[in-house]
Amino acid sequence: MAAAAAVVTPSGLEDEVSRSRGEGAGEMVVELGPGAAYHMFVVMEDLVEKLKLLRYEENLLRKNNLKPPSRHYFALPTNPGEQFYMFCTLAAWLINKAGRPFEQPQEYDDPNAIISNILSELRSFGRTADFPPSKLKSGYGEHVCYVLDCLAEEALKYIGFTWKRPAYPVEELEEETVAEDDAELTLNKVDEEFVDMNESAKQEDILESTTDAAEWSLEVERVLPQLKVTIRTDNKDWRIHVDQMHQHKSGIESALKETKGFLDRLHNEISRTLEKIGSREKYINNQLEHLVQEYRAAQAQLSEARERYQQGNGGVTERTRILSEVTEELEKVKQEMEEKGSSMTDGAPLVKIKQSLTKLKQETVQMDIRIGVVEHTLLQSKLKEKSNMTRDMHATIIPESAIGSY
Repeated sequence: MAAAAAVVTPSGLEDEVSRSRGEGAGEMVVELGPGAAYHMFVVMEDLVEKLKLLRYEENLLRKNNLKPPSRHYFALPTNPGEQFYMFCTLAAWLINKAGRPFEQPQEYDDPNAIISNILSELRSFGRTADFPPSKLKSGYGEHVCYVLDCLAEEALKYIGFTWKRPAYPVEELEEETVAEDDAELTLNKVDEEFVDMNESAKQEDILESTTDAAEWSLEVERVLPQLKVTIRTDNKDWRIHVDQMHQHKSGIESALKETKGFLDRLHNEISRTLEKIGSREKYINNQLEHLVQEYRAAQAQLSEARERYQQGNGGVTERTRILSEVTEELEKVKQEMEEKGSSMTDGAPLVKIKQSLTKLKQETVQMDIRIGVVEHTLLQSKLKEKSNMTRDMHATIIPESAIGSY
């Protein structure tokens, strides 16, 4: 697995690149291998394997309806906005898996705040993050792969996962059975027959032949095709492996001589080109020094203008809020005025008042009549009572006079 490769931080790669260009103390030159540019692809493949060990497909992707990233998703630019959102989501999930509480970022959150929180959590694990946070805004690159890989390792440590040595299956060597042919002999059979012939030659005396040479030659020509011996090569023989190693070694040495010449010429050309680029860069820097200073001054003015703009924007926001409140109050006052105006111009209340007054006058007349009737009745009752009293008085006075006469 690619996880066995040495882990190199993005800052370490930049330092090595700077040293290879002759920068730094002592002007030490360190040449990177040809695979340094593809290191982030290796880290990305390791990250995918670690995420699978953490079961991120079931616990993260299916719950949030996200598509599984490819093996080189964060190594190549495809969609920066989507990649940045996926990076923030994965980082938050890995931090939570590592035992640290971290809120899931939302779509409208501040990217700078999210990146700062992720880097602070990464440093709390003891990991180095000596690169600018703006490197993570793109959502892809070696810094993004480095951060996610470190968080995945911390999550695996938290759940107690440890890497073990691979267990290779024991392969059983099968014996090859070779069918023997009458016209073919194996190397071992030839050796055995040769040893038997030597032993028989030692035991018996050499006999003198009485056969004619011409007949012997004819017989040899006749049976020669049948005496063909074919020795089969065994692929498991160490001699064949040694011969192949020597052949490969000679091929590598011959190819190395030719390739080394091309590489030396290429190295010399690159060195000369780098020297030209360096001298040209120094010349351009000297020629454009005043423009660089003007650019820096313009950058400072731009930053000041942005600060003033931010302050003014904050004041405008506050005044806009106050204006909205005043507008709401004005609308309420207008609505009340309209209601009062409509009530003042409406003649229905006046008609009701007139009707009420007419009704009151009628009731007043009726009451006056009733009062008059009541007063008349009272007057009649008083007069009647008075006449009754007078009559009673006269009736009482006459008998007393009559008694007095007697």
